Amino acid sequence: MNLRITIVFTLTLLMSSVFAQEKNNYKTETSIHYYDTDIMKGDEYIQQMCVVDFYYPTDIENFPTIVWFHGGGLTGGKREIPEYLKNKGVAVVGVEYRLSPNVKSSECIKDAAATAWAFKNIEKYGGNPSLIFVSGMSAGGYLTYMVGLNKKYLTAHNIDANKIAGLIPFSGHAITHFTVRKERGIPGEQPIIDKMAPLFYVRADAPPLLILTGDRELEMLGRYEENAYMMRMMKIAGHKRVRIYELDGYNHGQMMYPALPLLLREVKTLSKEIMLE
Repeated sequence: MNLRITIVFTLTLLMSSVFAQEKNNYKTETSIHYYDTDIMKGDEYIQQMCVVDFYYPTDIENFPTIVWFHGGGLTGGKREIPEYLKNKGVAVVGVEYRLSPNVKSSECIKDAAATAWAFKNIEKYGGNPSLIFVSGMSAGGYLTYMVGLNKKYLTAHNIDANKIAGLIPFSGHAITHFTVRKERGIPGEQPIIDKMAPLFYVRADAPPLLILTGDRELEMLGRYEENAYMMRMMKIAGHKRVRIYELDGYNHGQMMYPALPLLLREVKTLSKEIMLE
């Protein structure tokens, strides 16, 4: 169902009370490399960029983990731990990844393999590998789609993408990313759906998918519509857990902050379902 929602002050207060800060202890570890040493050897740029900051509770067992990809058009941005997600009983992996034009966009997508680091390491921190969620804003939403729907990126690290507990892209491209099109000399107004497009990989057995966008009249060119088409095609493919929320009144740059409570609610809901299975 396409749910057009209005985020107002009272709803924000309600969400804040539902996910009130939990009284636990948290720790942050910074600049953790997520590629193996042999992959990074001799490549200063990959050594510099391919790191994560890891924020996690130290006194909770089996906590959920959110792998978070920053926005910036695949050409800018910096890894982050969104402030709203702190002290909420979840861990956050803030991912740094290589950027165009230093590398082709295809290499940026490969760095979404930071998700594999979470799968391979989360248990030693007390987290549950069955509760790993992937999310991100704008370009990070595109990376969320690609790592979750095109299984080859995690297969390269011996991880089944279907083990992801949920995908929650924030206003990501569902068609081929505009930076990819720029690299090829294709105008930004010309939509392309090829192997660099999340829409190319619609499938029934993908992880649960919650799509979040800004207002269709205020979003970047066609961003709501391409995500709505993704939702529709996933349903047609037979996917049973896909929804789209449109944040009425918020443009592309504004929608991240009112969307974060929706991300956390989805993580909490799906985590409870998985733990009860």
